[in-house]
Amino acid sequence: MHVMKFGGTSLGNAERIRNVARIVEDSRRERPIVVVSAVAGVTDTLLSLLGKKSLSARLRTYEKIAKLHRKIASELGLDEGLLDGTLRDLRFLAAKGASGAKRRDLLLSFGERLCAPLVSGVLREGGVPSEAFPAWELGMITDDAFGKAEPLGNAPQLLRKKINALTVIPVITGYIGRTRKGDITTLGRGGSDYTAAIIGAALSAEKIQIWKEVDGILTADPRLVPEAQIVPELAFEEASELAYFGAKVLHPKAILPAMKAGVPVEVVNTFAPKKAGTTIVSNFRERKQKIRTVEALTFKRNIAAIHIYSPEFFDGNILMSRIFEIFERHHTVVDVITTSIASVSLTVNSGENLSALAKHLEEIGTVAVEHGKAIVCAVGGGVNAAGVAGVMFTALGNAGIPVEMISQAASGVSMTFVVEEKDAEEALKVLHKEYIEHV
Repeated sequence: MHVMKFGGTSLGNAERIRNVARIVEDSRRERPIVVVSAVAGVTDTLLSLLGKKSLSARLRTYEKIAKLHRKIASELGLDEGLLDGTLRDLRFLAAKGASGAKRRDLLLSFGERLCAPLVSGVLREGGVPSEAFPAWELGMITDDAFGKAEPLGNAPQLLRKKINALTVIPVITGYIGRTRKGDITTLGRGGSDYTAAIIGAALSAEKIQIWKEVDGILTADPRLVPEAQIVPELAFEEASELAYFGAKVLHPKAILPAMKAGVPVEVVNTFAPKKAGTTIVSNFRERKQKIRTVEALTFKRNIAAIHIYSPEFFDGNILMSRIFEIFERHHTVVDVITTSIASVSLTVNSGENLSALAKHLEEIGTVAVEHGKAIVCAVGGGVNAAGVAGVMFTALGNAGIPVEMISQAASGVSMTFVVEEKDAEEALKVLHKEYIEHV
Protein backbone atom coordinates (compact mmCIF):
# COMPACT_ATOMS: atom_id res chain seq x y z
CA MET A 1 0.00 0.00 0.00
CA HIS A 2 1.27 3.49 -0.78
CA VAL A 3 -0.08 7.04 -0.76
CA MET A 4 -0.08 9.20 -3.90
CA LYS A 5 -0.66 12.93 -3.45
CA PHE A 6 -1.29 15.12 -6.52
CA GLY A 7 -0.99 18.91 -6.37
CA GLY A 8 -3.05 21.52 -8.16
CA THR A 9 -0.72 21.89 -11.15
CA SER A 10 -0.95 18.14 -11.76
CA LEU A 11 -4.76 18.54 -11.83
CA GLY A 12 -4.96 21.78 -13.80
CA ASN A 13 -7.27 20.63 -16.62
CA ALA A 14 -9.03 17.60 -18.08
CA GLU A 15 -5.96 16.21 -19.84
CA ARG A 16 -3.85 16.49 -16.70
CA ILE A 17 -6.51 14.71 -14.67
CA ARG A 18 -6.52 11.92 -17.27
CA ASN A 19 -2.76 11.71 -16.90
CA VAL A 20 -3.12 11.42 -13.10
CA ALA A 21 -5.66 8.63 -13.60
CA ARG A 22 -3.20 6.77 -15.83
CA ILE A 23 -0.49 7.05 -13.17
CA VAL A 24 -2.85 5.74 -10.49
CA GLU A 25 -4.03 2.91 -12.73
CA ASP A 26 -0.43 1.89 -13.42
CA SER A 27 0.04 1.57 -9.64
CA ARG A 28 -3.18 -0.35 -9.09
CA ARG A 29 -1.46 -3.50 -7.81
CA GLU A 30 0.22 -1.49 -5.05
CA ARG A 31 -3.13 -0.52 -3.49
CA PRO A 32 -2.76 3.24 -4.01
CA ILE A 33 -4.42 5.72 -1.65
CA VAL A 34 -4.91 8.95 -3.62
CA VAL A 35 -4.89 12.41 -2.01
CA VAL A 36 -5.70 15.47 -4.14
CA SER A 37 -5.41 19.22 -3.89
CA ALA A 38 -7.79 21.66 -5.57
CA VAL A 39 -7.55 22.23 -9.33
CA ALA A 40 -4.76 24.76 -10.05
CA GLY A 41 -5.77 28.32 -9.18
CA VAL A 42 -9.08 27.44 -7.52
CA THR A 43 -7.95 28.02 -3.92
CA ASP A 44 -6.71 31.50 -4.87
CA THR A 45 -10.03 32.22 -6.60
CA LEU A 46 -11.92 31.11 -3.49
CA LEU A 47 -9.71 33.37 -1.40
CA SER A 48 -10.50 36.30 -3.69
CA LEU A 49 -14.18 35.72 -3.04
CA LEU A 50 -13.60 36.60 0.62
CA GLY A 51 -12.68 40.16 -0.30
CA LYS A 52 -15.73 40.89 -2.45
CA LYS A 53 -18.40 42.90 -0.67
CA SER A 54 -21.15 42.94 -3.28
CA LEU A 55 -23.43 39.98 -3.97
CA SER A 56 -22.98 40.33 -7.74
CA ALA A 57 -19.17 40.23 -7.46
CA ARG A 58 -19.29 37.13 -5.26
CA LEU A 59 -21.67 35.36 -7.61
CA ARG A 60 -19.47 36.20 -10.61
CA THR A 61 -16.57 34.57 -8.82
CA TYR A 62 -18.71 31.56 -8.00
CA GLU A 63 -19.72 31.24 -11.66
CA LYS A 64 -16.06 31.30 -12.69
CA ILE A 65 -15.35 28.36 -10.38
CA ALA A 66 -18.48 26.47 -11.40
CA LYS A 67 -17.84 27.00 -15.12
CA LEU A 68 -14.27 25.69 -14.80
CA HIS A 69 -15.30 22.48 -13.04
CA ARG A 70 -18.29 21.83 -15.31
CA LYS A 71 -16.01 22.29 -18.33
CA ILE A 72 -13.50 19.79 -16.95
CA ALA A 73 -16.26 17.30 -16.12
CA SER A 74 -17.69 17.62 -19.62
CA GLU A 75 -14.30 17.18 -21.28
CA LEU A 76 -13.75 14.08 -19.16
CA GLY A 77 -17.09 12.67 -20.29
CA LEU A 78 -18.47 12.53 -16.74
CA ASP A 79 -22.08 12.83 -15.60
CA GLU A 80 -23.06 16.51 -15.63
CA GLY A 81 -24.78 16.11 -12.25
CA LEU A 82 -21.63 14.82 -10.54
CA LEU A 83 -20.81 18.16 -8.92
CA ASP A 84 -24.29 19.70 -8.62
CA GLY A 85 -24.73 19.22 -4.89
CA THR A 86 -21.31 20.62 -4.00
CA LEU A 87 -21.72 23.56 -6.38
CA ARG A 88 -25.14 24.32 -4.87
CA ASP A 89 -23.58 24.49 -1.41
CA LEU A 90 -20.79 26.73 -2.69
CA ARG A 91 -23.25 29.10 -4.37
CA PHE A 92 -25.26 29.40 -1.16
CA LEU A 93 -22.12 30.29 0.78
CA ALA A 94 -20.95 32.74 -1.89
CA ALA A 95 -24.31 34.49 -1.86
CA LYS A 96 -24.30 34.69 1.92
CA GLY A 97 -20.73 35.94 2.15
CA ALA A 98 -17.91 34.51 4.24
CA SER A 99 -16.24 36.17 7.19
CA GLY A 100 -14.35 34.81 10.15
CA ALA A 101 -11.90 31.92 10.36
CA LYS A 102 -14.57 29.21 10.56
CA ARG A 103 -16.43 30.44 7.46
CA ARG A 104 -13.14 30.95 5.63
CA ASP A 105 -12.16 27.31 6.14
CA LEU A 106 -15.58 26.16 4.99
CA LEU A 107 -15.23 28.22 1.81
CA LEU A 108 -11.69 27.02 1.07
CA SER A 109 -12.71 23.38 1.45
CA PHE A 110 -14.67 23.50 -1.80
CA GLY A 111 -11.57 23.35 -4.01
CA GLU A 112 -10.66 19.83 -2.90
CA ARG A 113 -14.31 18.76 -2.60
CA LEU A 114 -14.89 19.64 -6.27
CA CYS A 115 -11.66 18.06 -7.51
CA ALA A 116 -11.81 14.63 -5.83
CA PRO A 117 -15.01 13.49 -7.63
CA LEU A 118 -13.45 14.40 -10.99
CA VAL A 119 -10.43 12.17 -10.35
CA SER A 120 -12.45 9.24 -9.00
CA GLY A 121 -14.94 9.64 -11.88
CA VAL A 122 -12.18 9.30 -14.48
CA LEU A 123 -10.80 6.23 -12.70
CA ARG A 124 -14.25 4.60 -12.77
CA GLU A 125 -14.66 5.46 -16.45
CA GLY A 126 -11.40 3.62 -17.04
CA GLY A 127 -12.65 0.53 -15.25
CA VAL A 128 -10.89 1.16 -11.92
CA PRO A 129 -13.19 0.90 -8.86
CA SER A 130 -12.85 4.24 -7.10
CA GLU A 131 -14.77 6.61 -4.85
CA ALA A 132 -14.19 10.19 -3.70
CA PHE A 133 -14.13 10.86 0.04
CA PRO A 134 -13.99 14.05 2.08
CA ALA A 135 -11.08 13.33 4.43
CA TRP A 136 -13.26 13.51 7.53
CA GLU A 137 -15.40 10.60 6.35
CA LEU A 138 -12.31 8.41 6.67
CA GLY A 139 -11.25 9.74 10.06
CA MET A 140 -9.52 13.12 9.57
CA ILE A 141 -10.98 14.63 12.75
CA THR A 142 -9.18 17.77 13.91
CA ASP A 143 -9.13 20.39 16.62
CA ASP A 144 -10.83 23.75 15.98
CA ALA A 145 -7.71 25.80 15.21
CA PHE A 146 -9.19 27.08 11.94
CA GLY A 147 -6.58 27.78 9.27
CA LYS A 148 -3.96 25.60 10.97
CA ALA A 149 -5.90 22.64 12.35
CA GLU A 150 -4.18 19.53 13.72
CA PRO A 151 -5.58 15.98 13.70
CA LEU A 152 -6.80 14.71 17.05
CA GLY A 153 -4.94 11.91 18.79
CA ASN A 154 -7.30 9.18 17.62
CA ALA A 155 -7.32 10.30 13.96
CA PRO A 156 -4.57 7.87 12.86
CA GLN A 157 -6.46 4.89 14.34
CA LEU A 158 -9.68 6.00 12.65
CA LEU A 159 -7.93 6.52 9.31
CA ARG A 160 -6.25 3.11 9.49
CA LYS A 161 -9.48 1.31 10.36
CA LYS A 162 -11.66 3.00 7.75
CA ILE A 163 -9.18 3.00 4.86
CA ASN A 164 -8.20 -0.64 5.42
CA ALA A 165 -11.88 -1.57 5.18
CA LEU A 166 -12.29 -0.05 1.69
CA THR A 167 -12.62 -2.22 -1.41
CA VAL A 168 -12.10 0.67 -3.88
CA ILE A 169 -9.27 3.08 -4.57
CA PRO A 170 -10.13 6.14 -2.48
CA VAL A 171 -9.58 9.65 -3.78
CA ILE A 172 -9.33 11.70 -0.60
CA THR A 173 -9.53 15.47 -0.23
CA GLY A 174 -6.24 16.90 0.97
CA TYR A 175 -5.89 20.01 3.15
CA ILE A 176 -9.20 19.68 5.00
CA GLY A 177 -10.70 17.94 8.02
CA ARG A 178 -13.61 18.40 10.39
CA THR A 179 -14.02 18.94 14.12
CA ARG A 180 -16.04 16.66 16.35
CA LYS A 181 -18.78 19.30 16.23
CA GLY A 182 -18.88 19.02 12.43
CA ASP A 183 -17.11 22.29 11.49
CA ILE A 184 -14.83 22.01 8.45
CA THR A 185 -11.19 22.96 9.03
CA THR A 186 -8.06 23.46 6.92
CA LEU A 187 -4.62 22.18 7.87
CA GLY A 188 -2.62 25.23 6.86
CA ARG A 189 0.60 25.48 4.86
CA GLY A 190 1.39 22.32 2.90
CA GLY A 191 -2.00 20.99 3.98
CA SER A 192 -2.47 18.39 1.23
CA ASP A 193 1.07 17.09 1.71
CA TYR A 194 0.33 16.99 5.43
CA THR A 195 -2.83 14.98 4.79
CA ALA A 196 -0.84 12.47 2.73
CA ALA A 197 1.83 12.21 5.44
CA ILE A 198 -0.74 11.67 8.20
CA ILE A 199 -2.47 8.96 6.18
CA GLY A 200 0.79 7.31 5.13
CA ALA A 201 2.04 7.25 8.72
CA ALA A 202 -1.29 5.89 10.02
CA LEU A 203 -1.20 3.05 7.48
CA SER A 204 2.55 2.35 7.85
CA ALA A 205 2.58 2.71 4.07
CA GLU A 206 5.48 1.49 1.97
CA LYS A 207 5.98 5.04 0.68
CA ILE A 208 4.31 8.39 0.14
CA GLN A 209 4.62 9.96 -3.30
CA ILE A 210 4.24 13.72 -3.73
CA TRP A 211 3.52 14.26 -7.42
CA LYS A 212 4.55 17.71 -8.62
CA GLU A 213 5.57 19.48 -11.83
CA VAL A 214 9.30 19.02 -11.15
CA ASP A 215 11.61 16.02 -11.46
CA GLY A 216 12.49 16.12 -7.75
CA ILE A 217 14.58 18.26 -5.41
CA LEU A 218 17.50 19.93 -7.19
CA THR A 219 21.04 20.68 -6.07
CA ALA A 220 20.31 24.42 -6.52
CA ASP A 221 17.71 26.73 -8.01
CA PRO A 222 17.91 25.96 -11.77
CA ARG A 223 16.95 29.53 -12.60
CA LEU A 224 20.26 30.61 -11.06
CA VAL A 225 22.33 27.50 -11.72
CA PRO A 226 21.37 25.87 -15.06
CA GLU A 227 23.70 22.96 -14.24
CA ALA A 228 21.58 21.97 -11.22
CA GLN A 229 20.97 18.23 -10.88
CA ILE A 230 18.37 16.03 -9.21
CA VAL A 231 19.31 14.89 -5.70
CA PRO A 232 18.35 11.19 -5.61
CA GLU A 233 18.02 11.04 -1.83
CA LEU A 234 17.91 13.44 1.12
CA ALA A 235 17.40 13.00 4.83
CA PHE A 236 14.51 14.81 6.48
CA GLU A 237 16.98 17.08 8.30
CA GLU A 238 18.59 18.11 5.02
CA ALA A 239 15.25 18.81 3.33
CA SER A 240 14.19 20.85 6.37
CA GLU A 241 17.34 22.98 6.24
CA LEU A 242 16.87 23.61 2.51
CA ALA A 243 13.22 24.56 2.98
CA TYR A 244 13.96 26.91 5.87
CA PHE A 245 16.70 28.73 4.00
CA GLY A 246 14.73 29.35 0.84
CA ALA A 247 14.61 26.26 -1.38
CA LYS A 248 11.19 25.43 -2.81
CA VAL A 249 10.96 21.92 -1.39
CA LEU A 250 8.37 20.29 0.83
CA HIS A 251 7.48 22.15 4.00
CA PRO A 252 9.06 20.20 6.90
CA LYS A 253 5.91 20.16 9.01
CA ALA A 254 3.93 18.70 6.10
CA ILE A 255 5.94 15.48 6.02
CA LEU A 256 6.89 15.22 9.71
CA PRO A 257 4.34 12.45 10.50
CA ALA A 258 5.86 10.30 7.74
CA MET A 259 9.38 10.89 9.03
CA LYS A 260 8.40 9.99 12.59
CA ALA A 261 6.85 6.77 11.30
CA GLY A 262 9.86 5.95 9.12
CA VAL A 263 7.86 6.14 5.88
CA PRO A 264 9.96 7.46 2.94
CA VAL A 265 8.55 10.36 0.92
CA GLU A 266 9.22 10.53 -2.81
CA VAL A 267 9.03 13.78 -4.82
CA VAL A 268 8.21 12.80 -8.40
CA ASN A 269 7.12 14.47 -11.62
CA THR A 270 3.53 13.99 -12.79
CA PHE A 271 4.61 14.85 -16.34
CA ALA A 272 7.62 12.52 -16.36
CA PRO A 273 6.49 9.61 -14.17
CA LYS A 274 9.32 7.30 -15.26
CA LYS A 275 11.97 9.55 -13.71
CA ALA A 276 13.20 8.46 -10.29
CA GLY A 277 12.74 11.79 -8.48
CA THR A 278 13.99 12.43 -4.94
CA THR A 279 13.38 10.23 -1.91
CA ILE A 280 13.35 11.81 1.56
CA VAL A 281 14.26 9.38 4.32
CA SER A 282 14.09 9.70 8.08
CA ASN A 283 17.56 8.62 9.19
CA PHE A 284 20.38 11.07 8.43
CA ARG A 285 23.00 9.06 10.36
CA GLU A 286 22.56 6.10 8.02
CA ARG A 287 22.27 8.22 4.88
CA LYS A 288 25.39 10.30 5.50
CA GLN A 289 27.61 7.24 5.10
CA LYS A 290 26.87 7.00 1.38
CA ILE A 291 26.69 10.56 0.10
CA ARG A 292 28.96 13.25 -1.23
CA THR A 293 30.24 16.16 0.84
CA VAL A 294 27.66 18.72 -0.31
CA GLU A 295 24.34 17.53 -1.75
CA ALA A 296 22.47 20.80 -2.31
CA LEU A 297 22.71 24.56 -1.84
CA THR A 298 20.29 27.39 -1.31
CA PHE A 299 20.19 30.90 0.12
CA LYS A 300 17.80 33.25 1.90
CA ARG A 301 17.59 36.92 0.92
CA ASN A 302 16.49 40.03 2.79
CA ILE A 303 18.48 39.35 5.95
CA ALA A 304 19.68 41.80 8.60
CA ALA A 305 22.62 41.11 10.91
CA ILE A 306 22.41 42.43 14.49
CA HIS A 307 25.67 42.78 16.40
CA ILE A 308 25.53 43.23 20.19
CA TYR A 309 28.70 44.13 22.13
CA SER A 310 28.39 43.96 25.90
CA PRO A 311 31.68 43.79 27.86
CA GLU A 312 29.72 44.26 31.10
CA PHE A 313 28.30 40.75 30.68
CA PHE A 314 31.36 38.52 30.65
CA ASP A 315 29.22 35.65 31.91
CA GLY A 316 27.93 34.33 28.58
CA ASN A 317 24.88 32.68 30.16
CA ILE A 318 23.59 36.00 31.47
CA LEU A 319 24.20 37.78 28.16
CA MET A 320 22.46 35.10 26.11
CA SER A 321 19.47 34.86 28.42
CA ARG A 322 18.97 38.64 28.34
CA ILE A 323 19.23 38.72 24.53
CA PHE A 324 16.77 35.90 23.92
CA GLU A 325 14.30 37.30 26.43
CA ILE A 326 14.21 40.49 24.36
CA PHE A 327 13.84 38.57 21.08
CA GLU A 328 11.00 36.54 22.58
CA ARG A 329 9.28 39.72 23.78
CA HIS A 330 9.36 41.03 20.19
CA HIS A 331 8.30 37.67 18.65
CA THR A 332 11.38 37.75 16.42
CA VAL A 333 12.93 34.56 15.05
CA VAL A 334 16.72 34.18 14.87
CA ASP A 335 18.21 32.32 11.89
CA VAL A 336 21.97 32.22 12.56
CA ILE A 337 23.91 33.09 15.72
CA THR A 338 27.62 33.40 16.47
CA THR A 339 29.11 34.37 19.84
CA SER A 340 32.23 35.44 21.70
CA ILE A 341 32.69 36.09 25.41
CA ALA A 342 31.33 39.64 25.24
CA SER A 343 29.52 39.88 21.90
CA VAL A 344 26.78 38.15 19.96
CA SER A 345 25.83 38.41 16.29
CA LEU A 346 22.46 37.22 15.02
CA THR A 347 20.50 37.32 11.77
CA VAL A 348 16.81 38.05 11.33
CA ASN A 349 14.50 38.89 8.44
CA SER A 350 14.93 42.54 7.48
CA GLY A 351 11.16 42.95 7.43
CA GLU A 352 10.95 42.69 11.22
CA ASN A 353 10.39 45.82 13.37
CA LEU A 354 14.10 46.13 14.03
CA SER A 355 14.14 49.68 15.39
CA ALA A 356 12.10 48.75 18.48
CA LEU A 357 14.10 45.54 18.91
CA ALA A 358 17.44 47.37 18.66
CA LYS A 359 16.28 49.95 21.19
CA HIS A 360 15.57 47.23 23.74
CA LEU A 361 18.88 45.49 22.99
CA GLU A 362 20.71 48.76 23.73
CA GLU A 363 19.74 48.22 27.37
CA ILE A 364 22.47 45.54 27.56
CA GLY A 365 25.14 46.82 25.19
CA THR A 366 26.16 48.56 21.98
CA VAL A 367 24.04 47.53 19.00
CA ALA A 368 24.73 47.71 15.28
CA VAL A 369 22.25 46.62 12.59
CA GLU A 370 23.38 45.83 9.05
CA HIS A 371 20.90 45.26 6.23
CA GLY A 372 21.42 43.82 2.76
CA LYS A 373 22.64 40.39 3.86
CA ALA A 374 21.86 36.83 2.72
CA ILE A 375 22.31 33.43 4.35
CA VAL A 376 23.85 30.66 2.23
CA CYS A 377 23.16 27.08 3.30
CA ALA A 378 24.96 23.92 2.13
CA VAL A 379 23.62 20.51 3.17
CA GLY A 380 25.22 17.10 2.90
CA GLY A 381 26.70 14.26 4.87
CA GLY A 382 30.27 15.50 4.82
CA VAL A 383 30.10 19.24 5.46
CA ASN A 384 31.84 18.80 8.81
CA ALA A 385 34.60 16.56 7.44
CA ALA A 386 38.20 17.72 7.78
CA GLY A 387 39.16 20.28 5.15
CA VAL A 388 35.68 20.96 3.80
CA ALA A 389 35.36 24.40 5.36
CA GLY A 390 38.84 25.30 4.15
CA VAL A 391 38.06 24.37 0.54
CA MET A 392 34.65 26.07 0.70
CA PHE A 393 35.88 29.41 1.98
CA THR A 394 39.03 29.35 -0.13
CA ALA A 395 36.83 29.01 -3.22
CA LEU A 396 34.68 31.92 -2.08
CA GLY A 397 37.77 33.98 -1.24
CA ASN A 398 39.23 33.34 -4.68
CA ALA A 399 35.94 34.63 -6.11
CA GLY A 400 36.25 37.80 -4.02
CA ILE A 401 33.23 36.98 -1.83
CA PRO A 402 33.71 37.92 1.85
CA VAL A 403 32.06 35.63 4.40
CA GLU A 404 30.90 36.23 7.98
CA MET A 405 28.98 34.47 10.75
CA ILE A 406 29.87 30.87 9.88
CA SER A 407 27.69 28.26 11.60
CA GLN A 408 28.18 24.51 11.34
CA ALA A 409 25.74 21.89 12.63
CA ALA A 410 27.43 19.35 14.91
CA SER A 411 25.47 16.57 13.20
CA GLY A 412 27.14 17.47 9.91
CA VAL A 413 23.84 18.13 8.18
CA SER A 414 24.58 21.72 7.14
CA MET A 415 26.96 24.65 6.92
CA THR A 416 25.52 28.18 6.89
CA PHE A 417 27.20 31.54 6.54
CA VAL A 418 26.32 35.14 5.79
CA VAL A 419 27.34 37.15 2.72
CA GLU A 420 26.30 40.43 1.19
CA GLU A 421 23.02 39.90 -0.65
CA LYS A 422 24.61 41.09 -3.88
CA ASP A 423 27.12 38.20 -3.60
CA ALA A 424 24.64 35.42 -2.78
CA GLU A 425 23.94 34.20 -6.31
CA GLU A 426 27.64 34.13 -7.19
CA ALA A 427 28.41 32.25 -3.95
CA LEU A 428 25.83 29.65 -4.92
CA LYS A 429 27.37 29.21 -8.37
CA VAL A 430 30.93 29.00 -7.02
CA LEU A 431 30.07 26.31 -4.48
CA HIS A 432 27.88 24.36 -6.90
CA LYS A 433 30.76 24.21 -9.34
CA GLU A 434 33.22 23.24 -6.59
CA TYR A 435 31.19 20.50 -4.92
CA ILE A 436 28.66 19.20 -7.45
CA GLU A 437 29.69 19.89 -11.02
CA HIS A 438 33.30 18.81 -10.40
CA VAL A 439 32.40 15.60 -8.57
